[in-house]
Amino acid sequence: MPDTTSALGSPAARREGPAKVTGAARYAAEHTPEGCAYAWPVPAGVARGEVTAVDDTAARALPGVVTVLTHLNAPRLAEPDDPTLGVLQNTRVPHRGWYVALVVADSLETAREGAAAVRVTYAEEPHDVTLTADHSDAYVPEDSDGTSGEHVRGDADAAYARADARVDVTYRVPPLHNHPMEPHAATAHWEDGRLTVYDSSQGAGTVRDVLAGLFELSKDQVTVVSEHVGGGFGSKGTPRPHVVLAAMASRVTGRPVKLVLHRRELAAVVGHRSPTVQRVRLAAEADGTLTSVVHEVTSHTSRIKEFVETAAAATRVMYPSPHGRTTHRVVPLDVPSPSWMRAPGETPGMYALESAMDELAETLGIDPVELRLRNDTQREPDSSRPFSSRHLAECLREGARRFDWSARDPRPRSRAEGPVMVGSGVAAATYPVIVAPSRASAHAAADGSFVVRVNATDIGTGARTVLAQVAADALGVPLDRVRTEVGNSDLPAASLAGGSSGTASWGWAVHEACTRLAADLADRKGRIPSSGLVATADTAGRADADSAYARHAFGAHFAEVGVDTVTGEVRVRRLLGVYAAGRILNSRTARSQFIGGMTMGLGMALTEGSTLDPAFGDFVERDLAGYHVPAHADVPAIEAHWIDEDDPHLNPMGSKGIGEIGIVGTAAAIGNAVHHATGARQRELPITPDRVLVGGG
Repeated sequence: MPDTTSALGSPAARREGPAKVTGAARYAAEHTPEGCAYAWPVPAGVARGEVTAVDDTAARALPGVVTVLTHLNAPRLAEPDDPTLGVLQNTRVPHRGWYVALVVADSLETAREGAAAVRVTYAEEPHDVTLTADHSDAYVPEDSDGTSGEHVRGDADAAYARADARVDVTYRVPPLHNHPMEPHAATAHWEDGRLTVYDSSQGAGTVRDVLAGLFELSKDQVTVVSEHVGGGFGSKGTPRPHVVLAAMASRVTGRPVKLVLHRRELAAVVGHRSPTVQRVRLAAEADGTLTSVVHEVTSHTSRIKEFVETAAAATRVMYPSPHGRTTHRVVPLDVPSPSWMRAPGETPGMYALESAMDELAETLGIDPVELRLRNDTQREPDSSRPFSSRHLAECLREGARRFDWSARDPRPRSRAEGPVMVGSGVAAATYPVIVAPSRASAHAAADGSFVVRVNATDIGTGARTVLAQVAADALGVPLDRVRTEVGNSDLPAASLAGGSSGTASWGWAVHEACTRLAADLADRKGRIPSSGLVATADTAGRADADSAYARHAFGAHFAEVGVDTVTGEVRVRRLLGVYAAGRILNSRTARSQFIGGMTMGLGMALTEGSTLDPAFGDFVERDLAGYHVPAHADVPAIEAHWIDEDDPHLNPMGSKGIGEIGIVGTAAAIGNAVHHATGARQRELPITPDRVLVGGG
């Protein structure tokens, strides 16, 4: 039966679902033009140095090898804004895994064999890949976007010294990797001076713009298609080296070229969540009222590109205190460039803050939910702007009710089931509302059907479906009369899928275009000419306008764990999240997003983490055998609920982003539950059995 409802909030099924489960949906690596060649990159074998020689004789001698590209013969690129895209342009090796050659062949197998046959000689230099809080090269970055650098309110140190209760603790989060189901891939083809690329990306328009700049083309000479994308979690938010290499190889060979990265290479070239060392100092009066909040973060960045994991940014919006200081420090090391990973900044930062709040609650003898309620506010602490809506208290109360929090014995180690200690924990969550300018067009056909076109990217979030619902609602027609076209840079320009901004940004433009089309149809009394009708919208100047309100989503996480005191194994038994994220536009896809975020947070808490080998300068856990993401057996009963919010200060739909807030507080809730179960505080993630058995700290 076709789904004919147009109501926003209804659980409309994903439109691309049948195509995905039958294999009809085509991803970047599944486009194989006639005469397609295959490329395989050669990663650097040292952590720092210079390439002094490349011997590709054996590779070129292999039957089927078309060419070998190195810094000696690769096409010259214009200087990129992102230095990680300047591949094969010089001899410098900034980190292990940096690409130093590319083999192109008639088959994937030959390309891989050829890459293994390339011999590269280096002038190796001493390297440093170890992050420490007191590293001599640490510096405070320039605060170009208002989230990094240092922010001071009052005299935090003096207030801390005279407080009734104090907590001074340090938390550590290791490097984390995005690992989307679909590895990064691109198929590129030059024809008659035009470049067409099928890329696994969260923003086809951004990839188009960057490629046009690198190859000194006009934007209308480049088309990028990202029709179906198998996840990204931030790693596909901006162009990565694979798409540049594929375009290079196609230009040199005159053939279409396909390049699919091996999963073991992703850690070095597509970004990762930077490790953080976070010191949190909280000061409060005896009744729990915060008087001082200090959050100091040290993270690493590469030597070629500064990236700041803004873990203290959320601290500036969560709890009021007359005194506060947040500081970010970065250490440039010989490591791959970190980048965005689901809820960058907020996820590791709220793990530290919400763990510290739990420690403060224990120090004061106040229930952790009650402590957060006593420090609720309707104004953003740093800016003093009123929140457009903030229903954190309602999320905490509703979550506590659903979780039966009142039955919890507050004493650690108070509940045992044989050798298994059972505990529960809570944490709050927040994520900013981000809206970017976008364009859209709405077309009415003479047969009564409608087509909405916008260069949105559906990375598995259900964007196609939700945008069709927005359109049907604005047009006042059944959902099955609306079709959406997304994922192509030739469509009306739209922002990338990132920062939980997609639906809020694209939906605004779609709503406006459809509203105009509906008005035109009303004027014509529904009569549509044979050529159809078109209406367009561009939200520039409004979607990106400053707001008098602080706009954020909020949520509350509750977790129950069982900790085996013999093996040290931690099992999450229950996870529950309650969110306040504006108007929920599709209850089915929203619940999926919330649960997906919580599952990712479970992995962060218990299984995920990687290490940099100080001798070789490489990530040790480079595949899914070593880097452990949650499997079905790890995921318990997870519930996601929400508070209905009516917020007129967001966009025409009244929606906030939901893709990231689900992960933000999950790790802290689980960590707090482990402490409640065992009485030992774990301050370093992941909470693995060996750490549980030795206690914590």
